[in-house]
Amino acid sequence: MSQRLEVIDPSAPPPVWAALRNEAARVAKTEAALASLLHTVILSHEDLGGALSYQLARKLGDQELGAMTMREIACQAYEAEPRLVEMAEADLKAVFERDPACRGYVQPFLFFKGFLALQTHRIAHWLWKQGREAMAFHLQSRTSELFQVDINPAARIGSGVFFDHGTGIVIGETAVIGDDVSMLHGVTLGGTGAERGDRHPKVGNGVLLGAGAKVLGNITIGDYAKIASGSVVLKPVPPGCTAAGVPARLVNCPTCDEPAKSMDHTLADAVYDYVI
Repeated sequence: MSQRLEVIDPSAPPPVWAALRNEAARVAKTEAALASLLHTVILSHEDLGGALSYQLARKLGDQELGAMTMREIACQAYEAEPRLVEMAEADLKAVFERDPACRGYVQPFLFFKGFLALQTHRIAHWLWKQGREAMAFHLQSRTSELFQVDINPAARIGSGVFFDHGTGIVIGETAVIGDDVSMLHGVTLGGTGAERGDRHPKVGNGVLLGAGAKVLGNITIGDYAKIASGSVVLKPVPPGCTAAGVPARLVNCPTCDEPAKSMDHTLADAVYDYVI
């Protein structure tokens, strides 16, 4: 039986890991002071999981829990659930494609706290599912200290997610975030009181959450919706709609096709009277 050969488009961009290595090699040649760092963190590893586990351990290790222990935990997570590395790859690609300030893959991999906070959370969530709550909370605490991003380890987050700037993002215990979501600094997915149980927002696929947006309570933000900067949303937002204001109202409904990917924060002039 003949085997089908995979046809590779020579004009297609290289996969994320190959592109990251190529870029790291170029930067190492032009910035001698960073050559050792780039080799240690990226070029000496065989795959993205190996490099990412080293990078997270380098950032998260402290006197209480050393970098070697942190790397062992990350490697355990990636070995047990390879999907975590695939999600990290999608996240890294999302940063590169959606952030106009991003020059390549090395920049977010080494320096962007939103990306690093999200990857730390993914390991913390894996620990949470294994019943290792104390270690999961330790990673939550370190993420808050280092990156100013506070995500409860029980929160569920999809792939291809972009935390722009990251500073001040707060995501509660029962929050759920879909795939291809973009959110800026100061976003809160929180509750409305001291009640227990399922009390946090459910954010659909492709949603854009503007800077300082507060989405509170066990409400649904529909797929491809847009929440304007500074808005306070207390009731559900239908798919494909834009919510803006305090309290939020529906505006420009429907919005653009893929707001999270276009990062389109503009609003229509007309504001409807329907208060959500």
